[in-house]
Amino acid sequence: MSTHSAGPEIERLIALLAKLPGLGPRSARRAALHLLKKRDALMSPLAEALADAADKITACSTCGNMDVTDPCAICAAPGRDPSVICVVETVGDIWALERAAAFKGRYHVLGGVLSPLDGVRPDDLNIGGLLERAGNPVVKEIVLALNATVDGQTTAHYLSDRLEGLSVDITSLARGVPVGGELDYLDDGTLTAAFKSRRPA
Repeated sequence: MSTHSAGPEIERLIALLAKLPGLGPRSARRAALHLLKKRDALMSPLAEALADAADKITACSTCGNMDVTDPCAICAAPGRDPSVICVVETVGDIWALERAAAFKGRYHVLGGVLSPLDGVRPDDLNIGGLLERAGNPVVKEIVLALNATVDGQTTAHYLSDRLEGLSVDITSLARGVPVGGELDYLDDGTLTAAFKSRRPA
């Protein structure tokens, strides 16, 4: 169905779906048609879930995670190590790390990375909150778990400079060969990072 022959309600649905990451206009049209076809099984429950999420889910005022409580379940969990804070770009990064069960400390969501081209400046990110948390005597280590992009690394350097005066260790994730990775299939950046991150065998 062409959007030109669709009614305003469908056009609005398509336009909103097209704003989601990974969905262009064509994918949004397909998604809209699928939702309309599966109205009872999919569209009504989705509308209900969206309304429920909009009503109940909030950003944690401590770390920036999304949850139904503030502070979030991770910040409130007594078993988490309060001396280590892992700095990530987005809430999605927290989910990835939690899925891997790789980290048992607390998190801090920056809300993005510095990007002069996109006009993202330090004031646009949750850096002030991080500096405040890092100044707490309980905190001993800040792990910079930012993506290995130019903007991610620029942000990591900026944060290292800002955190330098505080009595915390600043660490970053090792970069390099993934588990099960074959050298022949890795890109140059990964291989270079692997050599720079090498350690005693």
